[in-house]
Amino acid sequence: MNNTPTRLLIHGASGRMGQALLRLAAEDSSLQVVAAVVRKPPVQRVVDGIPHFATSELSGVPAFDVAIDFSLPEGFDPILALCVERGVGLVSGTTGISAGQQAALDAAAARIPLVWATNFSLGVAVLAELVERAAATLPGWDCDIVESHHVHKKDAPSGTALTLGESASQGGAAPRYASLRAGDIIGEHFVQFTGLGERVELVHRATNRDIFARGALHAAQRLLGREHGRYRVRDLIG
Repeated sequence: MNNTPTRLLIHGASGRMGQALLRLAAEDSSLQVVAAVVRKPPVQRVVDGIPHFATSELSGVPAFDVAIDFSLPEGFDPILALCVERGVGLVSGTTGISAGQQAALDAAAARIPLVWATNFSLGVAVLAELVERAAATLPGWDCDIVESHHVHKKDAPSGTALTLGESASQGGAAPRYASLRAGDIIGEHFVQFTGLGERVELVHRATNRDIFARGALHAAQRLLGREHGRYRVRDLIG
């Protein structure tokens, strides 16, 4: 049995997700964060034993097995290029990337294993699979996706709702969307299939944001040692 920890680079370490990743990785002996990358030159170079680098210093980071990226679209290209250069995996949840950057992901997948997702919740990954199966099994039924988030979320429908819609479309359904913004809801996604005289409901509710960081860490460990290719979170469960 290989007991060597998975060496992680956290890109976007100063953000909310980056901070959660650092905190949760520190609690797991099978993980070792070897570098944390932030946008601006850090005031403190080593924090809790982890060396910190600015994005401009990315080429100087130590060896790592997988990079986890939750940054901004303008920071996405350099971390993807570094992973390709070093031949290591990439887990990215950076949203708002362009069609050109999606194409770059496809090109990189010919050389390294990677996963990009709008949501790293393992429960949502299972929900997406159930939605596709339901759509394929219930042809002709109406499909509606209702997503609820906190009042500060601006995009609608949410990226996760659109991902669920893609799963429904792959199963042959034509999804419709509705969005609610209320209070401090972390995230709820409700998918309804309606036929004559009956209805099937599938729902996922997030009650703690740590689920997204835990899912990304899970994906990073499961990506290690895989052949090159573009994976989904649901491919890395089990």
